[in-house]
Amino acid sequence: MGETLTLRPWLDEDAAALVTAFAGVGMASQAGRPVHTEDDARQWMTGWDRAAEEGSGFAFAVERGGEVVGNVAVAAIERRHDTGWVSYWTTARARGQGVATMAAATMAEWAFGRLGLFRLELGHRGDNQVSCRVAAAAGFRFEGLERSKLRYGDVRYDVELHARLATDPRPPGGTGTVVEV
Repeated sequence: MGETLTLRPWLDEDAAALVTAFAGVGMASQAGRPVHTEDDARQWMTGWDRAAEEGSGFAFAVERGGEVVGNVAVAAIERRHDTGWVSYWTTARARGQGVATMAAATMAEWAFGRLGLFRLELGHRGDNQVSCRVAAAAGFRFEGLERSKLRYGDVRYDVELHARLATDPRPPGGTGTVVEV
């Protein structure tokens, strides 16, 4: 991946890009409710804005060359133990290009530095080995299996849990830039 990534706040003008992204295969599980219209997308962004105001979660549009190519977030922030939950997704056009890895690594560095978090966790379905490789490349170590944690329709899925500590070495490959409001 030659171009650098920028993590920046979601903007109203990103609504169409969000609708397109959520129309992709497997993306329905990335939101608490469907994102089919630009109004749905704005509501999704408003939810993240509220979380940021509360200090409980932060989501960033991942931009490359002026195009939104994904999302990375840290949520479920728990201050007593300085922990958070990282998630990421990329658009269909950006998959397989290292975007998710760099976004997750960038988010981790930001969360450790800016938010003062110590432990970041993430999980992925056991059958999603691409996400497993992303997590490992972004410095998140495998820690265990949560059996039948997720249910989509009538099917239950195991979740593989990964974590990264502020004291863990930075993964190779560098990070992008975070632009805050």
